[in-house]
Amino acid sequence: MRLNGVHIEDTFAEAFPMLGTRLVITADTPAWVQAAVVSMTGFATSVIACGCEAAMERPLASDETPDSRPGAAVLLFAMSKAELAKQVARRVGQCVMTCPGTACYAGLRDGPTIPLGNALRYFGDGWQIAKRVGSRRYWRIPVMDGEFLCEAATGAVDGVGGGNFIILAADRRAGLAAAQAAVLAICEVPGAILPFPGGVVRSGSKIGGKYKGMIASTNTAFCPTLRAAVPASLVPEGVESILELVIDGVSEAAVAAAMRAGIAAVADLGAAGGVVSVTAGNYGGKLGRYQFRLHEVMA
Repeated sequence: MRLNGVHIEDTFAEAFPMLGTRLVITADTPAWVQAAVVSMTGFATSVIACGCEAAMERPLASDETPDSRPGAAVLLFAMSKAELAKQVARRVGQCVMTCPGTACYAGLRDGPTIPLGNALRYFGDGWQIAKRVGSRRYWRIPVMDGEFLCEAATGAVDGVGGGNFIILAADRRAGLAAAQAAVLAICEVPGAILPFPGGVVRSGSKIGGKYKGMIASTNTAFCPTLRAAVPASLVPEGVESILELVIDGVSEAAVAAAMRAGIAAVADLGAAGGVVSVTAGNYGGKLGRYQFRLHEVMA
């Protein structure tokens, strides 16, 4: 398959089941929303070392939030309900409750319940107040600028983690331009996030390594500087920069839609923009439950 001169390899991205939740963060201004979200989603690129994977799904206008203030939807994913609950409580407690003027609401209603305000209310030291509005329960926790309003619990959904595609480009400038175009396109897709910095991964990994205890190590097959040294190199001549985009989503459909949007944006730049090909990372289909075949995604 070729799109605008860009070769789309006949391969698949291998992804894994994860449990995810959506939170809605609001504050007095977009700047304070951003401050809370950046802090909350920090060090959340990979469950290999971070405990969860998280990023802002999209900003929310004041007419889209429960308290009619500026806000943002954030998605968090983990490998188990217990780990997701731990990460939510820690990150909301340390990064949202501490941020001036914020409030935190459930972004999902169905599925397994993840404690939110129910886990943070004890910070109120006995002065916290429960409040019910219709079917929704909140905690009002006294803080130094007034109250931190936090919904009692949020729902969770069976999500998908590790959808991906890999951009092979002629040089770093072309590769980064293609990756950034893909990020902008994917950010328009509901229910999907890119957990890595700026949405892009330059240090793609393989399982294990030569040193004892290494869970993962650099993906030597895709390192341009090792093209002549590694027998199994997958870097063709004319390629000097390779970048990966990793996608988590609330469903298979969300991940597939994000991959489609991202690859289409890369192909729009075309061979004239220095993009050589697009491939994907997998483990031979032996580890992940989900397989996103690039030709089927782009069909």
